[in-house]
Amino acid sequence: MSEQLHLLLADWSAALGEVFGAMADQKPAITWEPAPAPEGDADLLWWKQPLPFAENMTIWVAAPRPAWEYAGAITLKAAGLETVEPAEARNTYIEILSQSLSALARSIGAMLGREVTCGPGEEQPPRVVPEAGAAASVSFADSTLPPLWIGFSPMLMALIEAPPGTAKSEPSAPADESEVEPERQRPTFPPTMDLLLEVELPVSISFGKAEIPMKDVLKLTTGSIVELNRLVNEPVDVMVNRCLIARGEVVVVEGNYGVRIQQIASREDRLRSLR
Repeated sequence: MSEQLHLLLADWSAALGEVFGAMADQKPAITWEPAPAPEGDADLLWWKQPLPFAENMTIWVAAPRPAWEYAGAITLKAAGLETVEPAEARNTYIEILSQSLSALARSIGAMLGREVTCGPGEEQPPRVVPEAGAAASVSFADSTLPPLWIGFSPMLMALIEAPPGTAKSEPSAPADESEVEPERQRPTFPPTMDLLLEVELPVSISFGKAEIPMKDVLKLTTGSIVELNRLVNEPVDVMVNRCLIARGEVVVVEGNYGVRIQQIASREDRLRSLR
């Protein structure tokens, strides 16, 4: 296993521990070692995480059922839930995993000298199991989980392990001056805009919406769960003064939640959010 992959796996292990610490109030000890992918386990939860900066750049993570159930359960119980359904534990585990893979994508980007982010992931095993992978052992104070397995597609590994100076694509000089794009100018504002630039606006994050009958609203108590119209791995809406301006992914920064902007909302989306 290459030194580059060693560094990335160390970064991912640290990120996974930080996410657990922030969401479950328990920071586990995580160790990893090179290992082939698990075989013949029907209860494995496979997660496919594409990195859309190029084709066939994919990370897979396989989790045995006891691992994702425990991870989801302790996180939800830390939030105050006394009983946890398997589907809730599964979705919570995927959220934890997605945040750790976002940190791994940033580490890959730093190594390659380019911006790398996670695309929409999905539950899907690989058609051909990657050869490059590692088993990660997650140990809490009272329990050690069955190891997770993380693997990298051959194309991604080839880019990560390329010799220094070849992994980055250097821009070629244009053959003709007419091919040079005109320099983008910074937007200019009229003088009166200076008066508005310091105005503070409320920023909120929308995780989703739901419509429920009044009789169900009256039944809500501590521990009740309201299902929203958004999947766990879908981007959240960034609202400014109740107007949609962007979408992004939830991240953890030094123990606090934050949102990394992934897409600026179009004019049509902004208008629809005001209706």
